[in-house]
Amino acid sequence: MSEQGREELELHPLERRVLSLIISEGPLGFDEVAAKLAVNVGAVAKAAEWLASKGLAESSKASVTHVMTLGEEGLVYVEKGLPERRLVETLKSMGGEATLGQIESTGILGKDELNIGIIWAKRNGWITVSKSDGEVRLRIERYPDSKTDDELVLEILKRGAARLEDMGPLQPACERLSRRPKVLRISEVSRYVLTPTKKALSLPPEALVEREEITQLTPELLISGAWREKRFRRYDIYAPVKPVQGPRQHPLTHLIQLIKSIFVELGFEEIQGPLVELAFWNFDALFQPQDHPAREMHDTFYLSNPATGEPPNELSARVGRVHRDGGGTGSRGWGYEWSVEEASRLVLRTHTTATTIRHLAQSPKRPLKVFTVDRVFRNEKVDWRRLAEFHQVEGILVDRNANLRQLMGLIKEFYSRMGLKKVRFRPSYFPYTEPSAEVDVYVEGKGSWVELGGMGIFRPEVTLPLGVKEPVLAWGLGLERLAILLLDVNDVRALYQNDLRWLLSFNPLKLERARVSG
Repeated sequence: MSEQGREELELHPLERRVLSLIISEGPLGFDEVAAKLAVNVGAVAKAAEWLASKGLAESSKASVTHVMTLGEEGLVYVEKGLPERRLVETLKSMGGEATLGQIESTGILGKDELNIGIIWAKRNGWITVSKSDGEVRLRIERYPDSKTDDELVLEILKRGAARLEDMGPLQPACERLSRRPKVLRISEVSRYVLTPTKKALSLPPEALVEREEITQLTPELLISGAWREKRFRRYDIYAPVKPVQGPRQHPLTHLIQLIKSIFVELGFEEIQGPLVELAFWNFDALFQPQDHPAREMHDTFYLSNPATGEPPNELSARVGRVHRDGGGTGSRGWGYEWSVEEASRLVLRTHTTATTIRHLAQSPKRPLKVFTVDRVFRNEKVDWRRLAEFHQVEGILVDRNANLRQLMGLIKEFYSRMGLKKVRFRPSYFPYTEPSAEVDVYVEGKGSWVELGGMGIFRPEVTLPLGVKEPVLAWGLGLERLAILLLDVNDVRALYQNDLRWLLSFNPLKLERARVSG
């Protein structure tokens, strides 16, 4: 089938009507085409777009006009009069002079209108304002007997929209009113002309003949068999359509999957744990004392119903001995009477270390390399860098030859694969690791170091009650802090506000490129 034949079959009835009109009468404006065909301008614009995509018509901007309409305040002024006019009328009725309080007491102008009226009446030279004995006085200097240009413009617009180009000597007044908030709007309106192309002019007459076409089969057509005599309109797969924004992952979800893929590449296995956790796994098994400030209500969310659970009996006894006197680990413990009731309380986990310590206690596999990326909860005051619910990137590595240098290399490799090449470690303290360190990365764009997490080697007080004799390397890294750096946001709350502009602007290739360059 020829190209011309394909187009002839795929012309929409409206396209045929529009094309026939501009071929017979020559270039026409969209508004003229709409009037002659008794359709709206939007339909003509759509037909023009279809015809242009097929090379049958060209649209061009012929002229630009400025259409004026009244704003909210303008509609009020049309009915009541401009504030400056009402002000001088009030002053005239009061003998030409009055205090500000006297004018306010009339109620003719609201507070905002009075302020506006004073500004414009002074600017027009109608009044003077003075202050004596602590009172502001207004006096008429020149009373405007005739209507001003501004008032004449409002009278014209009361009848409907008008073109700025038609206002002649009133144009300066129009522009002046447009600078007053919500009084007059000036909108730019472009006039487009549709012209047939040489390709359109060469079409055979039969290509433009209007004919009845149907677009779908109905039950009536099928039952009656009339469909056999009908002409079906072909689908035009080349017709232009509005771009559709397809579904995509949330940037944070994409970042989480990227992090998970890196740890899998490094030979780690992903694990998961419950959001509601026993205080035993969240605190006690990690050698965190039961009087530690982090266990207070102002830092931790405790459940009220159910309020408690059941810690593992035998392991609880060993952990309790470690808290009391070290339990044969070489430590003195914390020197207090450990409470199983306190360890039985249910909390929203404050860190994903609760997940890794539970897995460590239950898995005999050695060597062991596991990680988790999941939500945690802390009773924090929410601000630009803190949330009450956030994510942690947690992991442990268990091996008889594991050491701190290996842990440092692992963390540096992870961040390097995220595109963050400069990593440093600062000595720190955590109740359950020794030695311990904070992890900082250098951000080139900010020219500064940013803390992203902590790491260390589990203490014997943590591992020996679990029956683990090998060194356990552990780390906990902040996901949202990393997201702020990699997703170009300045406020951590922006990650969860579902701003469509930001979500649609996210380019996942940026993270992939950063990973490759790292």
